[in-house]
Amino acid sequence: MSRARAVVLESFGEPLAIREFDVPAPGPGELVVAGRYGGICGTDLHLRSGHLPIPLPLVLGHEGLGAVQVMGTDGAGVDATGVPLAEGDDVMWASSISCGTCVPCRIHREPTLCVDRRTYGVNRPVGDGSGLNGSWADAIQLRSGTTVIKVPPGTDHLAAMALACAGPTMVHALFERRPVRVGEVVVVQGSGPVGLAAAALAQLAGAAKVVIAGGPAPRLALAEAAGIGDAYVDVVGGASLDGVAALGADLVIECTGVPAAVGQGLRLPRRGGSYLVVGQYTDAGDTPVNPHQIVLRQLDVVGSWAFTGAHLVEYVKLLPALTARFDLAALATTFPLERVDAAFEGLASGTVMKAVLTT
Repeated sequence: MSRARAVVLESFGEPLAIREFDVPAPGPGELVVAGRYGGICGTDLHLRSGHLPIPLPLVLGHEGLGAVQVMGTDGAGVDATGVPLAEGDDVMWASSISCGTCVPCRIHREPTLCVDRRTYGVNRPVGDGSGLNGSWADAIQLRSGTTVIKVPPGTDHLAAMALACAGPTMVHALFERRPVRVGEVVVVQGSGPVGLAAAALAQLAGAAKVVIAGGPAPRLALAEAAGIGDAYVDVVGGASLDGVAALGADLVIECTGVPAAVGQGLRLPRRGGSYLVVGQYTDAGDTPVNPHQIVLRQLDVVGSWAFTGAHLVEYVKLLPALTARFDLAALATTFPLERVDAAFEGLASGTVMKAVLTT
């Protein structure tokens, strides 16, 4: 492959363009990966609208799965777990490379908070190297320092892509920030991929009951058909949260991205419970909250931001258990690269749970 198509965001709020780029020869420690799948995350809707200050023009796509096309000249042919890599191997990769030298990386041991993170499909514009810096493309140039993990043989690729960003995001939240404990009652606000990843991982962790409060109704039905969650409340359809509040949830996980959900969510845990905020990745604005609810309930309120390569590795390791219990592939709808605008429309309308571009 000498040339590759890629989806480019040239102006906020404008139609996306498909441009062609030269495929580079990888340098030391680099890989060129032929794209198979590029997932569209809810964050991408915000990026397209200009809700984050990102450099343009930019090849979008921070979650992907593809086949190693060419390996770097130094012969560094192993993945993050030490498994040898060869051309043709299917891999996934972490979206960000942390600098390793800033205070959060070096002192606080929290590379998700790195002040100089370089993220594929987010802050690597087309002027950075070859320009093939996002997964919505026929090929992507993976730089030295990228966490790459070989996809185990027999893995359903579409199932892996269903939670490609949401899965490791929730691994970080539930491994590092506030774990689910065996026998707990868990309420998840939101029924998109992040919410379903939260619910599925809570079930794997041994939660006694997992309630998904979200909508619209077809999304909740899809979650139920996939085996994710134990009970469902269609908040979008107007259902009351009174019954959810009466459950006495030990842990409530916010996965909506809607600021107003936070004020509602603070009223849902039991006294002495926890509220884990994951969905507010982009700045969608302020919202009123009643701080008395935090004190009255003596809540632990915890935030969780993004994920590292280590969390992607854990997600891939969990795929056999996740796919054995849940029908993840049923959550994904594929679109060819040239129909990216239709994929966006499906996500924005709620008729598509997880849009995945194919090349």
